[in-house]
Amino acid sequence: MRAIIVEDEVLARQELAFLIGAHSNIRIAAEFEDGLDALKYLQTEEVDVLFLDINIPSIDGVLLAQNISRFSVKPYIVFITAYKEHAAEAFEIEAFDYILKPYSETRIKAMLSKLEGAFAARGHQAGEEHVKVSDKVNLWKNEKIIVVDADEIYYASAQEKTTSVITKGEEYSMALSISEFHSRLPQDRFFRCHRSYVVNLSKIKEIIPWFNNTYLLRLRDLDYEVPVSRSKVKEFRQIMRI
Repeated sequence: MRAIIVEDEVLARQELAFLIGAHSNIRIAAEFEDGLDALKYLQTEEVDVLFLDINIPSIDGVLLAQNISRFSVKPYIVFITAYKEHAAEAFEIEAFDYILKPYSETRIKAMLSKLEGAFAARGHQAGEEHVKVSDKVNLWKNEKIIVVDADEIYYASAQEKTTSVITKGEEYSMALSISEFHSRLPQDRFFRCHRSYVVNLSKIKEIIPWFNNTYLLRLRDLDYEVPVSRSKVKEFRQIMRI
């Protein structure tokens, strides 16, 4: 299991990391003091569990957990906090556990055992649920994670160090290369037609012959044309049977 700790008290963070390492096989992938930094990290990285304080800078733990609860693949959330009054909110967003500071080693050890057991059980479930969530994509807009169906995406284009993702009515910016973003999409529907473009094949309305035996692709619902590069023409013709 991969985890992150979001805790702004250094000593509490160090103690928790030590106990996790001593009593479980969970690997701490990253540690954060700030809720917004953690949310940005989760935009591009998948983890299995978050150990989360509530009173943290930028975005408090409850708000961070509410954002995470919209993810297509939801990590377990374990609140570790001095604030017992937030317990009801925590369980409304289906937190795995809620541990009050100062925590005891016995309590942490029991939680970790229960957590690893739940993770193992989830891993043995039938693959049907995995197929469903694989068609969901987490997109980033206005410091929020927006979960959309992959089929809502018309195309994506490389913009320096980010990738712009276009749906019918919105544009999103992802802090990923276009190659990384393409790898997260259903490969049977999304084609890398150009070094700077990925297109949803189901959204193509017209295929227009262009210079040097290339094509421009007109998409349904959008006033935009996506290019097909010379290096991709042969593969595109095979896919589209032209």
